[in-house]
Amino acid sequence: MADDMLQVDRVIGQRLNSDVALINQISSYIVNAGGKRIRPRLVLMFSEALGFAGAERFELAAAVEFIHTATLLHDDVVDESSLRRGRQTANAMFGNAASVLVGDFLYSRAFQMMVGVNRMHVLEVLAEATNVIAEGEVLQLMNMHDPDLSVEDYLRVIRYKTAKLFEASARLGAVLADAGPAMEEACANYGRSLGTAFQLVDDLLDYEGDTLSMGKMVGDDLREGKPTLPLLLAMARCHDDERQLMRHAIEHGHTANLEDILAIVRRTGALQATREAARAEADKACEALSSLPDTNARKALLELSARSVERNF
Repeated sequence: MADDMLQVDRVIGQRLNSDVALINQISSYIVNAGGKRIRPRLVLMFSEALGFAGAERFELAAAVEFIHTATLLHDDVVDESSLRRGRQTANAMFGNAASVLVGDFLYSRAFQMMVGVNRMHVLEVLAEATNVIAEGEVLQLMNMHDPDLSVEDYLRVIRYKTAKLFEASARLGAVLADAGPAMEEACANYGRSLGTAFQLVDDLLDYEGDTLSMGKMVGDDLREGKPTLPLLLAMARCHDDERQLMRHAIEHGHTANLEDILAIVRRTGALQATREAARAEADKACEALSSLPDTNARKALLELSARSVERNF
């Protein structure tokens, strides 16, 4: 996909341009910081799988990357994060106010690009996605420091906050190809399940990975008081005194006992269970592809779902 991604990067470079120097500086800093660019790749792969080769796919791939980048800018301010992708976050570099405002710029620029594609259904898909993502952000904020969060409510946040943009990106390929409602839903189902698997692994790596490979601090979720699946499963399986230790850490965002908590999470099998949950979502994503034509793009999507679970960064 190297050539297609170069086209997306070209669009990103053109659309980032602003007469305001600080906007150029901050947006370029975060957009060019690397990352897997999975969401724009989904737009391109589903477009190819369904036979659409128009230039609109590059515009929409860049637009979903802008939406994703805007959420990162806002997330890092809310979470008071200092490290992302191995570099200082934009808010650490430029301040919270500038980061929030440039996030707003990226959102609005993405909508300008959607309008340029001149398809109402594209606007409907991405307008709904951005609204649901915002709801997910608020839900996560409400769930912070709550050790009694249910697994169902935790998964709801993932569906809203992360999986929704994966779902929309996959759906856009079908929209561009005029593939019809049934195929749209199949593509959306793949994206939703892939996004869920992806976030489950991200949450797992916060307790299994290392700062260097992940590009963020190990234990960040605990530091922010986020009760993710590894913690929820570990608390359901551990001894009472260990459970109290973990509850206190979530309630207060304490990481003084991080090593002890890491040991509990590992001993209870919570990491393996989280990876298995992610694997089940990846399997659902693969099943959703059964109605797609047998193409190289479909094979790549199958491989992507497998890689999303087995990655360690």
